[in-house]
Amino acid sequence: MRKVEAMVTGLGGGGHGEQIFKALRIASTRYEIVGGDMSMQSKGLFEADHAYLLPPANDPSYVDTVIAVCEKHHVQVLFHGSEPELRVMSKKRRVFQDAGLFLPINPEHVIDLCMDKAKSMKWLEEKGFDHPRTVIVSNIQDLESVEILPAVLKPSIGGGGSANTYLAQTREDLIALGRHLLQTHPQYIVQEYVGTPDSEYTVGVLTDMDGNLVNSIAVRRLIMSGLSNRIKVPNKTGNPKLGPVLAISSGISQGEIGPFPEVTRPCEEIATSLGCRGAVNMQCRYVDGRVLVFEINPRFSGTTSLRAMVGYNEPDLLVRKYVLGEQIERRFKYKSGYILRGLVEAFVESVNVPVATELTMRSDT
Repeated sequence: MRKVEAMVTGLGGGGHGEQIFKALRIASTRYEIVGGDMSMQSKGLFEADHAYLLPPANDPSYVDTVIAVCEKHHVQVLFHGSEPELRVMSKKRRVFQDAGLFLPINPEHVIDLCMDKAKSMKWLEEKGFDHPRTVIVSNIQDLESVEILPAVLKPSIGGGGSANTYLAQTREDLIALGRHLLQTHPQYIVQEYVGTPDSEYTVGVLTDMDGNLVNSIAVRRLIMSGLSNRIKVPNKTGNPKLGPVLAISSGISQGEIGPFPEVTRPCEEIATSLGCRGAVNMQCRYVDGRVLVFEINPRFSGTTSLRAMVGYNEPDLLVRKYVLGEQIERRFKYKSGYILRGLVEAFVESVNVPVATELTMRSDT
């Protein structure tokens, strides 16, 4: 079987870069993987076939450095492993493509829309898709006019893994937490808290790079465990439909995995309407027969390797189609069951990884 040279950036921190790496490792396709990260203390770097320390995505040398690494190792496909890198690769996609790299990312307009939660929620409303009631806040006056309770407060941009996300049950909570968030973020959203913790799903929709729907999958999240939970508080709202406990996921998903057509089909409609190309991931709650999408991530998911474990390997499918020229079956079968997660430790005696910028420095001399 032909070997594929792939580069995965952002291998540290347990993010989607590590997830892509794990998915490629368990694929039947033979991969030689070049890993990159901005931190020398990245567990993923020591598991790759070749590893390099990369500059941050906002560094002017980032694009040239990544391309130099890819050229050295004859890389055919480049996967981003963090959202800052996705932004840069999206803006500079022609440069990467001109270097002969397959770049499996969504169109720029999809990435720009979905990485801004305020814009994506407005888009869902305009297109008639279900979502929690949402208010955009950029000043004290916006905050004081909000009437949604209980509510989730989170930044419009960023906030991966539920960072800087808060849960307000009372108006006093809302004003205090909202004022606090305005000190660090010029804009954020306030979303109605809906459903119960066991009604939350993370949904993956895969289209090919020509926009044809390939398949979808979902994980019904178990978010009450310490690993998967960021916020967990008793329900004091007086609304029994929300359950005894209100909870927000940490972003580390585990739970029941399968097709869940009642949840995935509406998400497929959203992906098609957006004009997605490649992988897109949606967070939602299923309430009274309605799929309420509260976040759209225009990239590979933090559950990519979990999906690969049941035969739904998104990065490998795209490589097989566009690098190896294979035919990919639409609506292929995969297993259903439960995926549970824990922690894996690694001892590294020496942290000595080549600095990738030295490649471009040598080429300039």
